[in-house]
Amino acid sequence: MTDAAEAGVRIIAVANQKGGVGKTTTAINLGTALAAVGRRVMILDLDPQGNASTGLGIERANRAVTSYEALMGEATLAEALVDTAIPNLSLVPSTIDLSGAELELVDQPRRAHRLKEALSAPAIVDNFDYVLIDCPPSLNLLTLNSMVAAHSVLVPLQCEFFALEGLSLLLRTIDQVRESFNPALEIQGIVLTMYDARNNLSDQVAADVRGFLGTKVYDTVIPRNVRISEAPSHGQPALIYDHRCAGSQAYIKLASELLRREEARIAA
Repeated sequence: MTDAAEAGVRIIAVANQKGGVGKTTTAINLGTALAAVGRRVMILDLDPQGNASTGLGIERANRAVTSYEALMGEATLAEALVDTAIPNLSLVPSTIDLSGAELELVDQPRRAHRLKEALSAPAIVDNFDYVLIDCPPSLNLLTLNSMVAAHSVLVPLQCEFFALEGLSLLLRTIDQVRESFNPALEIQGIVLTMYDARNNLSDQVAADVRGFLGTKVYDTVIPRNVRISEAPSHGQPALIYDHRCAGSQAYIKLASELLRREEARIAA
């Protein structure tokens, strides 16, 4: 079995235990932007709500094999892969079945390593440059599997009053995963989302987060944008639905910044 790091694939968990912060939106639009510049991208929907699957236009009838079967060892991730309408972008879909995985795995050996083992298959590490895992909005066994499997964690953070409080809890969880399961786990970065330039609170939150985490916070900020909100109902990433809108342009800049940071990390 090939180690994902040795093969060059970069596995990034997109995580925040708080819902409604733009986590799924970030996963599908960042993935789309990376695919648009020629990177081979897989989005792994690990949220029982299946929003990443819906947002990429994959109907529930076309989710015969999902991340649930892969996590339970009933199928491989390669068997669960479906093509999206976007070149270079594939998806492992999710359904509500995944909500039962935590109870089913609780007594299983190496229950926190199930996803890591699935992602180590040559069919994955040899065929993708990036795997983006859309985690559920909670710190449960699914999120733990994601962090054990990942090289890094990307945290979408809404510009709101309680943002730093939730971020502190997530950072403690990442530290615990490092100590117990995955010593190499890094913070890929913090992405400020739903930024409203008319709101002084957005500026204050952005300043506080940058003061707390410095360069770990991406320069690119994702604005609050109605076209981003509309896109999932059409089964499309915002970059396909309206690539000229401010939100889409921000995700293109975010992908560019992520690639620059990755180049710097490799060079170091």
